[in-house]
Amino acid sequence: MVARAAAAELPAKRNELYKTLPNNCASSWWRDPGLRRLNLGILLVFASATANGFDGSLLNGLLAIPRFQADVVNRVDTSTLGLIIAAISLGGLPALIPAGYVSDKYGRKRCLWIGTIIIIATAIVQALTSGPWLFLAFRLFMGVGIAFVLIPAPALSTEVAHPRNRAAVSACFQTAFYWGSIVSACATLGGLYIPSSWAWRMPVMLQVLFPAAQIVGLFIIPESPRWMIANGQKEKAFYVLARYHANGDTSDPLVNFEYHEICQTIKSEAMAANESSWKEFFRTKGNRHRFIICILVGIMIQWAGNGIVSYYLAPILRSVGITDPVAEAGINLGLQVWNAGMAVAGAFACDRYGRRPLWLTSAIGMLFSLSVVTALSAVYAESSNKAAGTAVIPMLFVFFGFYDIAFTPLSYAYPVEILPFKLRSRGLSVTLTTVFGAGFFNQYVNPIALARLHYKFYFVYIGCLISFIFIIWFVFPETKGRSLEEIAEVFDGPAETEIIRRASIAASVTGCSPNIVYEVHDRSKFDKPG
Repeated sequence: MVARAAAAELPAKRNELYKTLPNNCASSWWRDPGLRRLNLGILLVFASATANGFDGSLLNGLLAIPRFQADVVNRVDTSTLGLIIAAISLGGLPALIPAGYVSDKYGRKRCLWIGTIIIIATAIVQALTSGPWLFLAFRLFMGVGIAFVLIPAPALSTEVAHPRNRAAVSACFQTAFYWGSIVSACATLGGLYIPSSWAWRMPVMLQVLFPAAQIVGLFIIPESPRWMIANGQKEKAFYVLARYHANGDTSDPLVNFEYHEICQTIKSEAMAANESSWKEFFRTKGNRHRFIICILVGIMIQWAGNGIVSYYLAPILRSVGITDPVAEAGINLGLQVWNAGMAVAGAFACDRYGRRPLWLTSAIGMLFSLSVVTALSAVYAESSNKAAGTAVIPMLFVFFGFYDIAFTPLSYAYPVEILPFKLRSRGLSVTLTTVFGAGFFNQYVNPIALARLHYKFYFVYIGCLISFIFIIWFVFPETKGRSLEEIAEVFDGPAETEIIRRASIAASVTGCSPNIVYEVHDRSKFDKPG
């Protein structure tokens, strides 16, 4: 009767359904045992992004350690040094497409296990070796491991999250990047006070820290129910949903609605295509739209001007008269802490204010602040005005604050949520391939252009930001308040998703899951997470 009453009161707008259906969970996740366990597993899976942040900023810190210069990069030319710096991106590029295949074929967790083991093994061996070529080789292997964790981790955390927490969970994933950067900066700073070769070996060895935490998470978090359903494990998927989204209540209306919505969506996708194929991206107008967004997001998050500040902060500071190494290190560490806090704030704001407003606010704010940085840098370059040079520092913080509120949390969350299940891993591969490719390009072009053009090079990124504002306005739709299955309506139209909606509501009215509750006799085999 409760389920029937709830179904009768369902509002016309689909994005309100999950808010109105009764659910055997506490209103606050930290008061609910099932959600506490689930969110702990999700939090530990965030270690994929944290490990990426650690590795992404590690070399900048290592290059400041004299013993690393002597043991590893002594007498190497600038081309080789450039390869070492960009090796994570270079190694990850060819691994992204295979990682997407493994994630779809063998499961999100198996793909995560592969990547985690590669990172841990590579970090240990890398810390015990010397010389530029071996270090470069293991940096390439590290890129492979990063690719194999970055593809499945955001998809898994999004697909297992409770529907009422999904938006915040998806958006928070990439915010963990900065916590890895902070730990990496602290580790390399500490290495300056170690007299032996462990000055650089210690930070390199610490690369195992976050993957080790992720291993713990893999024993807690279940496999994606959507992957289970797509691979014929419907019964197990249903009980995973019941256990983690309703504390084991198999008659829970929200769980039944969620289960049937996933089943209907995956069935609809299967009817449209016999197998997951790259051709699917070009079969329909909606999928072509998704494919374009996946590429654009990858370009935008690298070419918004952030890359030049992230990798070349010290030259920028020196260009405006700040040459004290301690001051440079302090500004860098403070910037990473600021980034982490603003990114978390943006992650929680995206579901309250919507994706488009945050994207636009972020791009417009960066355009304004980077324009001010350019003007101040020009004043300093022309007149050596120390006040103008000093004023660049707070404006860099303002610039990254605007970057963090959308470009950090939505960089993975937005592509993941707009993609249907069949294309989710492959679409994320497209985004990350673009990210790695654009990042690799930046790491070669930026230092050359910055050395020759100085502050005038900023005008290139001002032009990019202007184009991004128009792209967001005309290409990026709003997805606020919708489930992963409901977002298909935004791209594919209401006709197909209306069928799914009716079937899901009908299932929630019955208060049980047809052909599941009656078929399963031994529930004990579902007690352990997928």
